[in-house]
Amino acid sequence: MASPLLEFETEMFLSLFSTDGLLVTSEGLGIDRILLHFMKLYSEEGSLVLLLNTTTPEQEYFTERLRAEGVSHLPQTINSDVQNSERYEVYTQGGVLFVTSRILVVDFLTDRIPAHLISGILVYRAHKIIESCQEAFILRLYRQKNKTGFIKAFTDKATAFSTGFCQVERVMRNLFVKKLFLWPRFQASVNTVLDRHKPDVVELHVPLTPAMRAIQSSILDIMNACLKELKRYNPTLEAEDLSLENTLGNAFEKTIRHYLDPLWHQLGAKTKSLVQDLKILRTLLLYLTQYDCVTFLNLLESLRSSQKNFGSNSGWLFLDSSTSMFVNARSRVYHIPELKKKLKVGEADQKPSPTAPLKRQLVLEKNPKWEALSEVLQEIEKDNSSCEHEPGRVLICASDDRTCAQLKEYIQRGADSLLNRLYSRTIGKDEFTPAPEKAKQGNGRPGKGLGKANKGKKSKPKNSKASTKTLRASLTLTQMVGQEKEAEVEQIGSSEDEGEQDGEVVVEEENDILLNLSSDSYYGILKEPLIVIHPLKGCMDPYSLTRVLQEVEPVFVVLYDAELSFVRQLEVYKASRPGKPLRVYFLIYGGSTEEQRYLTALCKEKQAFEHLIREKATMVVPEEREGREDTNLDLVRSQEAALEANNTRKAGGQEGVKKVSRVIVDMREFRSELPSLLHRRGLDVEPVTLEVGDYILTPEICVERKSVSDLIGSLQSGRLYSQCLSMSRFYRRPVLLIEFDPAKPFSLVGRTDLRQEISATDVTSKLTLLTLHFPRLRLLWCPSPHATAELFQGLKRDRPEPDAAAAQAVTAESETVGESADLYNPGPYDLLLRMPGVNVKNFRCLLKHATSLAELVTLSQEKLSEILGSTSNARQLYEFLHNTRDLNSVQKNKQTLKS
Repeated sequence: MASPLLEFETEMFLSLFSTDGLLVTSEGLGIDRILLHFMKLYSEEGSLVLLLNTTTPEQEYFTERLRAEGVSHLPQTINSDVQNSERYEVYTQGGVLFVTSRILVVDFLTDRIPAHLISGILVYRAHKIIESCQEAFILRLYRQKNKTGFIKAFTDKATAFSTGFCQVERVMRNLFVKKLFLWPRFQASVNTVLDRHKPDVVELHVPLTPAMRAIQSSILDIMNACLKELKRYNPTLEAEDLSLENTLGNAFEKTIRHYLDPLWHQLGAKTKSLVQDLKILRTLLLYLTQYDCVTFLNLLESLRSSQKNFGSNSGWLFLDSSTSMFVNARSRVYHIPELKKKLKVGEADQKPSPTAPLKRQLVLEKNPKWEALSEVLQEIEKDNSSCEHEPGRVLICASDDRTCAQLKEYIQRGADSLLNRLYSRTIGKDEFTPAPEKAKQGNGRPGKGLGKANKGKKSKPKNSKASTKTLRASLTLTQMVGQEKEAEVEQIGSSEDEGEQDGEVVVEEENDILLNLSSDSYYGILKEPLIVIHPLKGCMDPYSLTRVLQEVEPVFVVLYDAELSFVRQLEVYKASRPGKPLRVYFLIYGGSTEEQRYLTALCKEKQAFEHLIREKATMVVPEEREGREDTNLDLVRSQEAALEANNTRKAGGQEGVKKVSRVIVDMREFRSELPSLLHRRGLDVEPVTLEVGDYILTPEICVERKSVSDLIGSLQSGRLYSQCLSMSRFYRRPVLLIEFDPAKPFSLVGRTDLRQEISATDVTSKLTLLTLHFPRLRLLWCPSPHATAELFQGLKRDRPEPDAAAAQAVTAESETVGESADLYNPGPYDLLLRMPGVNVKNFRCLLKHATSLAELVTLSQEKLSEILGSTSNARQLYEFLHNTRDLNSVQKNKQTLKS
């Protein structure tokens, strides 16, 4: 059973329940709990509520939680598996429904959904609702047909509203809501409740080693130099966004691409190289604090040895800071002794060859957080041993799967075994040093484990019972208690003891198993107490950590990596379980970029909420914003507004009434934003399944829409030829619409790649051949879907409306368009147009004088000149049809080519 809502959560729920609005909370404050309570409230047959913008894992989680709370009328999902004839019955059953956006748009347009019966719509991730997206289209259709239902929106991404002009006001306009509810972490009621039930927090500021600090300083120096160069080459960029502090944040790459994408094709190679270098340097900073010394050095050496990266970098590899970084990175892994000792007399012949490789002495510096983790686990073990109650369970949270796998191996095997294995598989794979000798070169015996706390628990046979409780794969709680799984674990544990006596072979196999695990799984280590290691990021299930908290109910949580949303989630978890102990160990590198990244994320969210509070205070919201009245201009489509204006002017007692235009759209096109924009401009959108074309504007105009990437792929596969062939045979005015994004560089080929001759591999050449082959095909270039909608409206002006039944009936087996079918058969006609001397200007004359290709061959050259009106064209066609080549000369030419 789910815990009841906290005081501030109840206040959130009641404020949004009483009126429509947009709820914005801090990350991790449990916005999913609020949404669940709304779903529980409306999960009954008497109401029909639609939930938009959720993923499949989220739908499964919400359904699972509602089932656990005893809800009988569980939410249903409407996707492509549900037939058209079955949807109306599902809609009329009521309750909460998950419906894919494409299906919901089509059902609204075709009146397959009873819009008047809808009680309301819940919108998740409301910060993504922009004017042209499918969800905004659904809300507009809903408000046009239903004036009484509610709209309630939820989001926990306050930072999404901090960029752009009046971003939150535009989102609220698309949502048709007037109220904005802001719940930051520093809100008084939130602060009071969470401070009343604070978990016991132990902050451990782990110091960086001198080598790590020197490497971090070198990387920051290089990044600073790259930023200065980037500003020098691009003075128009915002200096504030290119600060070193913002460079460390997660959103930096998105910010820099936002500025540079529109003019990416105009940038020089230097600027592109600097952007790529900043990405590489950010990765190096992450690897420095996230992983071990061997993994970091392996990445560094691969960057240097890669000719591609070395050739394209902006020169940072030649800086003094780069040299210092390489020296310090190597010093963390191995040491090469200097040969400065004087040789004794008679040892001259024994002088080593300068080409002989020097033997490395392994250093293998341990990750400082590993030592801190060992101390934390020892402290937890002492507390559990002195506690009279059941030992508290432990949850260790790390950033990603690789870190989790390393932590599991470290806890089981020790730092030396882990680092030796990593070294032998990467940097030292070419060295043929025996495994026992490698173990001696380390800082200690492999498998040292957690020191005194775990001493003797891993390698001694007498403690085999402890090792039999070690799992090598992902475990769930149901697996942990199963008898069959216990037997399997004992078998694995016995093989583990044998493997430890033979060296590192079993450890390598274990690592392979770990790395092959799915990102959803968490790594369980069966001990007393139970320890579970779980990644913070990369899980396909966004609520996997929430499930672990509910199932495991840990007493101790070790945050190996800092994640803002999970810290807040732990606060809510503790406040919802008053009286139950929770101790959180917070491990972070003091004075590191990791700490700065966490503090920057906190600061960004705080600034975003302050910005929203100021905007809310000055926001002007019209009374008709919710769309419950016809005065809302957002619900008035452009053409309807013009009609209304015309109706107010009566000339001669007659009202100017104009029929609304209609566009037939293929069902697959509803994944794009163009149908929404067409409907917004006053065009009726009729969804059908089309085999030929994407949009039918008139009985004669058929449009095939392509993005630039889709165009290139279709040209290479030959699919575009078939599509243009079908359009040309069935419609008099076939159109190929090429749509590109104005925020991204548009160029089929580079300026330096333009060719004077046609090439089979060139995109522009293929497009040229396409237009030559289909002379009636028209190409339209549009910079955005908005421009396309305007263009379609212009093409339809004063033209007849298309027929949906006729458009749907056009298939590959259909007869060709009337004029073409009366004059020619498609096959011979295509062959005729390819003949020399025949073009679109003279082919009709040939068709009048020759009923077949066989009759064309019987015509003389003089007759052809008379028909075509050109002697040169007649000669080319006659020679093509009648001239025979000397076969012997052809054979000789072939032999010459072969030789």
